[in-house]
Amino acid sequence: MTEHAQPSEHSQPSHTQHFPVVAVVGLGTMGAGIAEITARSGRRVIGIEADEASATAAFRRIEESTAHSVERSRMTEQDRAALLALITVTHELGAAAEAQLVIEEVPEQLELKRSLFAELDRICPPETVLATGTTALSVTRIAAATQRPERVIGLHFFNPAPVMQLVEVVRTVLTGTEVAEQAAEFARSLGKSPVAAGDRPGFIVNGLLFAYLNQAAAMFESRYATREDIDAAMRLGCGLPMGPLALLDLIGVDTAKTVLEAMYAQSHDRLHAPAPILGQLAAAGLLGRKTGRGFYTYAGPGSSQVVAEEHAAAERVAGRTVRSVGVCGSGTMATGIAEVFAKAGFAVTLVARSQEKADRAKAALAKSLQRMVDKGRSTEAVRDAALALVTASGTLEDLASADLVLEAVAEDLAVKQELFATLDKICKPGAVLATTTSSLPVIQCAMATGRPQDVVGMHFFNPAPAMKLVEVVSTVLTAEDVTATVLELCATVRKHPVECGDRAGFIVNALLFPYLNDAVRMIEEHYASVDDVDTAMKLGCGYPMGPFALLDVVGLDVSLTIEKVLHAEFREPGLAPAPLLEHLVAAGCLGRKTGRGFRDHARR
Repeated sequence: MTEHAQPSEHSQPSHTQHFPVVAVVGLGTMGAGIAEITARSGRRVIGIEADEASATAAFRRIEESTAHSVERSRMTEQDRAALLALITVTHELGAAAEAQLVIEEVPEQLELKRSLFAELDRICPPETVLATGTTALSVTRIAAATQRPERVIGLHFFNPAPVMQLVEVVRTVLTGTEVAEQAAEFARSLGKSPVAAGDRPGFIVNGLLFAYLNQAAAMFESRYATREDIDAAMRLGCGLPMGPLALLDLIGVDTAKTVLEAMYAQSHDRLHAPAPILGQLAAAGLLGRKTGRGFYTYAGPGSSQVVAEEHAAAERVAGRTVRSVGVCGSGTMATGIAEVFAKAGFAVTLVARSQEKADRAKAALAKSLQRMVDKGRSTEAVRDAALALVTASGTLEDLASADLVLEAVAEDLAVKQELFATLDKICKPGAVLATTTSSLPVIQCAMATGRPQDVVGMHFFNPAPAMKLVEVVSTVLTAEDVTATVLELCATVRKHPVECGDRAGFIVNALLFPYLNDAVRMIEEHYASVDDVDTAMKLGCGYPMGPFALLDVVGLDVSLTIEKVLHAEFREPGLAPAPLLEHLVAAGCLGRKTGRGFRDHARR
């Protein structure tokens, strides 16, 4: 047992009304971090480990962590000494009887936690609150091991606890309202942002995150796309800080498998059943960064440096020559794509349904180029050169000599098929015909022509001039040199291409929209609030936007259409659009474009 004298009263902050003494059982990385930030709030902390050697090692970790904080000027040596004096570390579980709040951070095993809570229930006074730090297990089942389920709650911190702002406060059906409020206030007193969650698989963050990670693993396992393309697609297409497969390696393949198994045991949703590749990697000891190899290979155990693996280089045929480009459409995507090619030096014919619409589209393109000049990101010479390369036209016949024609018209299969049938008659032999569809089958567009081998998907992301990603979608009939042409063009116009096959959602939407749909279900089931879910995903995962903010930007009608396409293709019950999403669309609440979606934007 390691004892320390308490510091003088004036060194302690005043916000210790709730839980002046806190016990932390299990001082691994997470437990030690919680002990440290709790002591920083001025509370006395009792750390409890399994044995004396572990207790000594745990306190040493806290000493080292706080020493690093001093070295980085995040605290003074005097503050560090005061903090360490507040922490007592022991291997005697009975010491928890002194605490008003006990937080467990032992391994993620249900029976281990239940056994611990039964013992804590026997040791601690009736008024003591018992909190579990579980990431995915049922708080209700843990609470059931005690005689005080109304005083049991989940406090899910995120790793590293001293840095991450989010804490999920998880209530069961029996948790007292006052206990939940005190727990949330405790988290706030640590400088954290608590969000309220009910007791369901994965709570908020893991409930949304791990289903998405599992689908990415299954996508890779099916050889639909490479690991690099899957990760690049989600980083560049969604602005995520890390791709899903790299994140699985960081979390630990074994940890992810454990969390998913716990989620599946409660939900019985097949989308939560761990992808077989996770079990195979775990059985082989390929657990990710901590072992030096998982989905990727690293320089060594614990390293973040990815080592390139040797693969037999597949010879790719040469692409076709492209000097002139046609773009069909007059909306934001069409004008953005025209701008991308014009800035890269290609002659562009921008065709709309009338000359008037085409002229308006070119005027919008000119405004976009001017904004770049005004912001100092471009020059007048570049603007003028790009505009000189763009010809606005109201007739498709002007595309007869184009080497590549891209359509960016309405996301309606019949409309696109009619256009491709017309292009087939107009465009010269050997011209590449591309669709920018985000969800429709490319092959059905291709079969509207007599040259399906020349048709390919080229899915830009909005706004096209700014977004780096392009999904290059080959059908079963797309010629190799057509795919090669588009990949070469992407490099020329400074975009990052990712290759995938022709199935619903391609890479990004197939992973993104089920996640958004899951978030809608959370709200539909009154499990958490819109604000708490958005806060949780931003603070817990580093996402640039929460799912509801993103849904309102994308448009609820667009989202519903994509969800329906995914469900129709894969026939997976878990992919069926949430009824709440359908109801909002039926009511005309489509997001920002109508002023109201999941939030009322008219009042903001």
